[in-house]
Amino acid sequence: MRRINLPRLELSAHLSPGALADALSHAFLETRDDQPETSRCRIFIVHPGVAGIPDPAKWADAHFTEHGFAKRLAEAGLRGHHFHDLDFWQFYDPQRRVGVQLMASAEAFPPWEPGAPLRAFLHWEYAARGTRLAHAGTLGANGKGVLLAGAGGAGKSGTVAAGLLNGLDSVGDDYVLIDLADGVTARPLFSTLKQDPQGFARLGLKQRLPAHGPLNWQGKHTFHIGEIAPEPVPETLDIVALVVPHIGGGEVSSIVPVSRKDAMIALAPSGIAQMPGERESGFRFFGDLTRLLPCYRLSLGTQPREIAGTIADFLARGAS
Repeated sequence: MRRINLPRLELSAHLSPGALADALSHAFLETRDDQPETSRCRIFIVHPGVAGIPDPAKWADAHFTEHGFAKRLAEAGLRGHHFHDLDFWQFYDPQRRVGVQLMASAEAFPPWEPGAPLRAFLHWEYAARGTRLAHAGTLGANGKGVLLAGAGGAGKSGTVAAGLLNGLDSVGDDYVLIDLADGVTARPLFSTLKQDPQGFARLGLKQRLPAHGPLNWQGKHTFHIGEIAPEPVPETLDIVALVVPHIGGGEVSSIVPVSRKDAMIALAPSGIAQMPGERESGFRFFGDLTRLLPCYRLSLGTQPREIAGTIADFLARGAS
């Protein structure tokens, strides 16, 4: 069993040794274990050969839609996800806080799973509390930060890495936990960072991380926030703006206001598509988020230090 301490959640993962177990040991940014109001959930990761587990069921000829599947399960008070290609199933009972991940073998999981393991279960658990996993990055200073939203290729991950390498804080890239209970607060979950080979070289990471491993399923280098962060990862960032980065083409970065509609388009679709179920509540949540925050477009320059400086200056001015 692997016990993982996350924001107000103690997650117990029951699984056999293997690649997923290895991923669980380094993919998370764990919190201290004396948090108030901590709940516990249990996830059982099983496959044939473990305690008499049978081969996972295959979806028959009936048409499958993720939304329809999730809707039928929700009617029974459950949450679930099915990945056809591998007969990979995930089910969660948010009332009992118990989940099962059923695989055809110990290695039969989607290629993205090690970077953010058990992401669907965390999504379901936190959504039941009124919080949300957002597909977004973060950068901050002195407890204040920005949420960086955009589709793949927009420069989000490169911006996070550039900020970390030049003195800024982050509570994560790709997936962070967002709470709207008292303003907008971002909390860390996953430690994984990613960069394509060009960005990896441009940021000087080939020299800084000489022992980097093979490219992942997207053809990107993966590494961890602690390898480049200047300070320990903060427990929270108070988010003061939603920022949409894009490759500007110029040498100097700039930040200008953008419409809430454009910010919502940058933030919501990928966050909802990558999180099974909870679609309606997800659109409401991200709509509320964009109404709470001023929204900006960040045109990225070419130099990592200058990009980080532009964001640091923006935060120092109070996101005005």
